[in-house]
Amino acid sequence: MLYGAECWPVKDTHVKKLHVAEMKMIRWSDSVTRIDKIRNELIRGSFKVSPIFEKLTETRLRWYGHVMRRDDGHVVQRALALPEGKKRGGRPHLTWWTSMAKLLEKAQLPNPTTRDRSSWRRRIRRADPT
Repeated sequence: MLYGAECWPVKDTHVKKLHVAEMKMIRWSDSVTRIDKIRNELIRGSFKVSPIFEKLTETRLRWYGHVMRRDDGHVVQRALALPEGKKRGGRPHLTWWTSMAKLLEKAQLPNPTTRDRSSWRRRIRRADPT
């Protein structure tokens, strides 16, 4: 379900849909239906599975670290520096940069040091944006 999720500008609706799909799969694998009225937390605890949003956050932060460690002349760095285009009226579109800025702020990583890979990994595994 998270294939390519590093590059999405994730919205709250995406997170809710991922959570619903994940819980459907977990309930199905445990042969539990909604009629049984068992809370999601209890089912998740019996499988010892963390919420999909935590895994999504960790994956996105890991990819951010990869991108920031690249050379300035790398294709990814050049693509991120491209201009966005003409601005239209209304609310601006959610971009990867803006969603990552919000995620870094929620995870209390405002000035990340991505150059040191091992310390970055430790920091993103402890990051809890909720």
